[in-house]
Amino acid sequence: MITATSLGNSEFKADYAIKYAYVAGAMYKGIASKELVVAMGKAGLIGYFGTGGLRLEEVESSIRYIQSELSTGAGRSYGMNFLSNPESPETEERTVDIYLRHGVRCVEAAAFIRMTPSLVRYRLKGITPDPARGATAANRILAKVSRPEIASAFMQPPPEAIVRDLVTSGRLSQREADLAHLIPMADDICVEADSGGHTDRGVAYALMPAMLTLRDEMMAKYHYGRRIRVGAAGGIGTPQAAAAAFVMGADFILTGSINQCTREAGTSDSVKALLQQLDVQDTAHAPAGDMFELGAKVQVVRRGLFFPGRANKLYELYTRHDSLDEIDAATRRQIEQKYFKRSFDQVWEETKNHYAKANPRKLTEIERSPKQKMAAMFRWYFVHTTRLALNGIEEQKVDYQIHCGPALGSFNQWVKGTSMEPWQNRHVADIAERVMCGTADVLNARFGAMSGAQDR
Repeated sequence: MITATSLGNSEFKADYAIKYAYVAGAMYKGIASKELVVAMGKAGLIGYFGTGGLRLEEVESSIRYIQSELSTGAGRSYGMNFLSNPESPETEERTVDIYLRHGVRCVEAAAFIRMTPSLVRYRLKGITPDPARGATAANRILAKVSRPEIASAFMQPPPEAIVRDLVTSGRLSQREADLAHLIPMADDICVEADSGGHTDRGVAYALMPAMLTLRDEMMAKYHYGRRIRVGAAGGIGTPQAAAAAFVMGADFILTGSINQCTREAGTSDSVKALLQQLDVQDTAHAPAGDMFELGAKVQVVRRGLFFPGRANKLYELYTRHDSLDEIDAATRRQIEQKYFKRSFDQVWEETKNHYAKANPRKLTEIERSPKQKMAAMFRWYFVHTTRLALNGIEEQKVDYQIHCGPALGSFNQWVKGTSMEPWQNRHVADIAERVMCGTADVLNARFGAMSGAQDR
């Protein structure tokens, strides 16, 4: 008899001190809020706070809140997102300083394409010898990946050159460095198929087997004392989807989009009301504002919104022109009046002021290049549309940028006609409970049916 507690990897559940092999993943700008993380922790589960796009002061304040709320009682597990920041390695370093200072032991590493000194320092700080397993890391990393080459980097030990540099600079001890070769960079790999937000549009049925094979190869090569666990994310919004993930061999599942439409999520009521109505076909792909020039994509809500079309139009203009001056007058008026609702000069003033405070060197670089200036001003629209959604500015609703995958549409269909249909009745821990218990029911029914068919 399969139960919700028997699903997934037992060591994963023991390491994180949780009752189900279920994780509520981070969503940027605090959409995976401190309240969401606390609700999961108090239910004996784990959620990761969404740090992307927040000031470090906000991140530190949220850690204090989460730790104070989870300091007593049975539920104490929580984690923080750790987002790659190649343009500002010093921000990564300061983030690690905060995590180490506050004793944050679990991070969700996201958007990394290579191992960085800050990530390696976090992983190795406080590592100790373990007679049974070789070494035990004090800090646990769950890495969200969508490509095998990135997964491979997280499955290998920390790069030796980075470890040496960290010892030379005094950021790691020699004792910590000597143990580095005994552990992989990540305890857990979360395979992210096509999902809300940044996505490579991967197919879970193809990705999971490849990642599991890669894990087995890395375990055979490095002989780690602990097995690297592989979980699944992307498209998981119903028990049927979760059942498929576990049958494919997932050690745990991670949900995202479905948690954005809950009482605890850190977005506006206006957005939640819109999300509650989505079906599986109501998303689209648009340029990613933070990786605009590279052409990276995010999956967003399209139902009733102009954002996807307008964002794609801006990217098309960027690829066709070398400066704003090349854009014809009619198109310029349309962008100023319909998209930005302010002049190019006003947008540039806001953009310039931002970079003057945040990254003066980058501002100098932008001012020298008309193409970069155009990209910076177009990126303003992506920041602006995110703010509109988070703040619930109803009069500009058509421009909401809402990261979301089709999992939420599937979830909405599943709960239609039940008490969970209105978003006001949706709580993140309740959703976890229903998904996991439903998954057990689905598997028992399917295996029972298949067994019965074989008996005939």
